Amino acid sequence: MKLALCNEVLAPMPFEAQCRTARALGYAGLEVAPYTVCADPAAMTITQARELRQVAADHGLEISGLHWLLVKPDGLSITDPDPAVRARTVAFMRHLCELCAAMGGRYLVHGSPGQRRVPQGDTHAQALARATAAWALAGEAAASCGVTYCIEPLSRDQTDVVNTVAEAVAVVQAAGQPALRTMIDTSSAGLAEDLPVPALIERWLPSGLVAHIQLNDPNRRAPGQGEMAFAPVLTALRQGGWDGWVAVEPFDYVPDGPGCAAWSAGYLKGLMESLEAPV
Repeated sequence: MKLALCNEVLAPMPFEAQCRTARALGYAGLEVAPYTVCADPAAMTITQARELRQVAADHGLEISGLHWLLVKPDGLSITDPDPAVRARTVAFMRHLCELCAAMGGRYLVHGSPGQRRVPQGDTHAQALARATAAWALAGEAAASCGVTYCIEPLSRDQTDVVNTVAEAVAVVQAAGQPALRTMIDTSSAGLAEDLPVPALIERWLPSGLVAHIQLNDPNRRAPGQGEMAFAPVLTALRQGGWDGWVAVEPFDYVPDGPGCAAWSAGYLKGLMESLEAPV
């Protein structure tokens, strides 16, 4: 397992300082939210994306992938009834796949709850059909760029479209795009799933449809700052043969961004080392 930090935790810092700090804390990668590195990610060029990759590499880091995809520019939605809005959104999703590949990233995490809710006056079935069509096109674009596009199940307090891994898998199977998969965010999973997170991992990891893991407590703080036990989570990943990225994604930074990043690295790396130690 390789540990990445979602970069918005350090977003007040310039990107170079984010890299320097993350590396000093022991992270191997940064998972980048595009809006944190460009005011208008739709205007970001491939050259700019490659420059970010080089900055990370200069500090001994990889850019593992992208997340918080549709925060900027404004007005994006994969469920909006207006075909023009959806077309503009899909075009941006394609662009993000290209940027991710240029940054050296391997995956994109489509959370963005505000841009996938059921519009007023529409049915859930209508919204889900539109979202599925958009995600299928994103999967097609991801395949052409050599990356994986992940549908992130989110808790019901955030969105009403795709709340569980099973629902995300149904979309992936309906879309029929090999580069479109799902992922597990432990915070949302702890709130939305019937199974405990370790059992959820044991259930879905063998399917090959889970392409990424994000670690955070259901209270939205860092791993180890709430009631969820993360040793069983990491054990389930290890026993399932997971050798990909696990990304720290808190939303409530305690005591602050750098302190939260430091806590998370120390806590998780300590658990990882204890799991790898001979019995």
